[in-house]
Parts: sequence; structure tokens; C-alpha cells
Amino acid sequence: MTIRDTIAFDQFASLDMRIGTIIEVIDFPEARIPAWILRIDFGEKIGILKSSARITDHYRPENLIGRQVIAAVNLGERQVGPVNSQCLVLGTPDEAGRIVLLSVERPVPNGQEVS
Repeated sequence: MTIRDTIAFDQFASLDMRIGTIIEVIDFPEARIPAWILRIDFGEKIGILKSSARITDHYRPENLIGRQVIAAVNLGERQVGPVNSQCLVLGTPDEAGRIVLLSVERPVPNGQEVS
């Protein structure tokens, strides 16, 4: 594994990463790679955003509801098939390439900035 090119700290600081709680998981049969549509509550100021997430290998809907996740909320919207994904939920691949969600150690308020 190699480290990517160095970027200015200001570039990194412009990424808005927030904590949100998954409130709904919707089937996404149109996805080319199996995925769920997540509705995530980022608190009063940001509200509820949708995200298409390729996390079906490790996570069932009933285990995702109420789970806090970390997401980038200022990347703009991205059309994923018929779904308008509004944020990017962060995760990392396991040894088999299946995504494992990044999460917080303890509950924090929805919308809390990652620093």
C-alpha cells in the first residue's frame, strides 16, 4: 500500500465529516453491486440525508437502525442509479474487500463534527 500525494491541510479541513444515526434502511434492487439506501439523521441543522452504501455483506437492516456512522456531508449529490446519494458513509475494506463501517466509540449528538 502506498500513501497518496500530499495535500494541503486546508484541503483536508474543507471536508465536512459528521456523525449521524441511521433511521431507515431501504432495499436497493437496482444497484449493480449490492447496496442499501440509508436514511441518516444528522441533527437539526443538517437534517436527514440519503446515502447508497455497499455494506450488505456485513450488515442487515435490523442491525443498522440506530447505529451511528461517520459520513462526509459536503461532497454534493451523486446519482447512483435511481437514487440521489447526498452523503458518503465512511468505511474500510476487510481482508476480503467487504466494507466495514467506521463508527464512534460512544454515542455523540447527531451532526457532531469529526475533528
